[in-house]
Amino acid sequence: MTAPRALFLDFDGLICDTEDAARRSWSLLYASLGLAFPHALWRRMQGRSDGEQLALADLGRRLGRAVDPDTRARRLRTKTDLCRAEPLRPGVARLLENARLRGIPALVVSSSPRDWVEPHLVRLGVRRCFADLVTGDLVERHKPAPDLYLRALRHVGLPAEEVCAFEDSPTGVRAARAAGVACVAVPSAAGDAAALTEAVRVLPSLADFSFDRRRLPDPMPDPMPDPMKGSLPR
Repeated sequence: MTAPRALFLDFDGLICDTEDAARRSWSLLYASLGLAFPHALWRRMQGRSDGEQLALADLGRRLGRAVDPDTRARRLRTKTDLCRAEPLRPGVARLLENARLRGIPALVVSSSPRDWVEPHLVRLGVRRCFADLVTGDLVERHKPAPDLYLRALRHVGLPAEEVCAFEDSPTGVRAARAAGVACVAVPSAAGDAAALTEAVRVLPSLADFSFDRRRLPDPMPDPMPDPMKGSLPR
């Protein structure tokens, strides 16, 4: 692809590391019950809206009983508190400012609902940097299905090859690829760079992305996406 004419950014784990906050909330809950939170389970949960259900099912099996509502609510409160303490990830502000100076619109493309994403963007001082938010409450199928990206493409009125997406999880990368959008991956603190091989490039930070690169590798053809939904809550 040539230099992008629009940028699509995931939210959780990319703009703000709510992914790591979610992981820590589960680790703390498991530890309070005398258990270790399995890394393999977290890898399955990343980028999926049914992640909480996966963890609750695993925890219930280990405890030999269903997780009670008070325990679930306690974990969600911990996650909320941890997320509120998370700053912008490195390079986000610079990327958005460089896009603004070049007249390149940026959109959030997230499976999470708007009422989760927008308050955090306001808190972090970057809501004004985004032309629009394309969030999970607008579509029936979430990542890795391409629906959110296809909707974002319709919004900007550009072909997929003129847009660059940024994601932190394999689920998000697959969604972008399924829509024909080249995707640069930046793993979150709780992520795994080795699992992001489907991205056209894996960077340690958004600060490492350069608009001066005239081309990114074209995205590889993608198989039919898994219709399984993705992103929050976890």
